[in-house]
Amino acid sequence: MRVLAIDGPSGAGKSTLAAQVVAGLRARGCRTALVSTDAFATWDDPVAWWPRLVDGVLRPLADGVAGAYRRMDWSTGVPRPGELVRVAVPDVLVLEGVSSGRTSVRPLLSGLCWLSGGSEAERLAKTVARDGEGAQAELERWQRFERGWFAVDGTSEAADTRLS
Repeated sequence: MRVLAIDGPSGAGKSTLAAQVVAGLRARGCRTALVSTDAFATWDDPVAWWPRLVDGVLRPLADGVAGAYRRMDWSTGVPRPGELVRVAVPDVLVLEGVSSGRTSVRPLLSGLCWLSGGSEAERLAKTVARDGEGAQAELERWQRFERGWFAVDGTSEAADTRLS
């Protein structure tokens, strides 16, 4: 199994790019699975959930066994574990989202793509348009977290491919 991580800050276009990559691979007959870090992260837990992804998806798939995880359910406005998502063993697993290319997973990656997506102000405007005005304060806090996370993790510098 090959693993491609598409990482970058919020509002950069990672989900859009990942959907295009998955569609392109599937059109070529490649069994492809997509897992987004958005299914795990919350405002108060932006990255510490990683062991759930490793234990539920990455380790089983590496062993040739289907994986599974509970997608975070935001329908009540308060995140809680939601539906069980099963992940069949693919030819290519696309991990998409903030921290998907983190240092601890890099030895497993076949490729790491960094997507910068414009200025912080442009990305904030896109995420507020997507998530609503009520989320702006949390999105601004998230952006501050991301700045620190990416600086310490060195994700952009480690990427095989960098897109803007």
